[in-house]
Amino acid sequence: MTQSVLRVGVAGAAGKVGQAICAGVEEASDLVLAGRADPALGTALADILGDCDVVVDFTRPDTALDNAIACVAAGVHVVIGTTGFDPEPLRERRGPGNAFLAPNFAIGAVLMMRFAVEASHLMAKAEIVELHHDAKLDKPSGTAKRTSELMDGDVPIHSVRLPGLVAHQEVILGDVGQTLTIRHDSTDRTSFVPGVLLAVRRVADQGEPLVVGLEQLLFPPAA
Repeated sequence: MTQSVLRVGVAGAAGKVGQAICAGVEEASDLVLAGRADPALGTALADILGDCDVVVDFTRPDTALDNAIACVAAGVHVVIGTTGFDPEPLRERRGPGNAFLAPNFAIGAVLMMRFAVEASHLMAKAEIVELHHDAKLDKPSGTAKRTSELMDGDVPIHSVRLPGLVAHQEVILGDVGQTLTIRHDSTDRTSFVPGVLLAVRRVADQGEPLVVGLEQLLFPPAA
């Protein structure tokens, strides 16, 4: 019989994004919050793993890979929002669980990236300015790096870290006598919740050990 309710654990549950994800899971009728892991709560990932079908990881770059490996080895799928680490080891099948990673789970940010990629095919040059809160550990952001990788040409990235910011990115494209600016702003961390929950619901059926980018779910390649 198909399981109707997914048991979801959150690693990094005491952080600002983690708290928003926990609230989003609790509000969803098809999900149940099975555990919260965070050093600030005195709870390790291993303490909740056995109770979960899927773990959402918003932790730190130095712990996210080990967390993901532990999840997939235990047969627990993992949805990763942490950036600043190399996820390539997860492409090898390390257990029955799948891993899904997105540099940005805000749907508007994915649209911004998609529009920027399309514009880069037609405009001469581009640069990226990404702006985040001053507690963000990685620089440049995963979103900016992913955008640059997908765009045509060499696209430099400029990083800003200031209190009062959440997550913002501008892609500025230039050509003869004109510029085009494409900008996305996350003014609240709840902007990430719909994308995270979409990935939570889809990660078990993705087929590959690792899938990167929310665009893979929003704009799946034609069969």
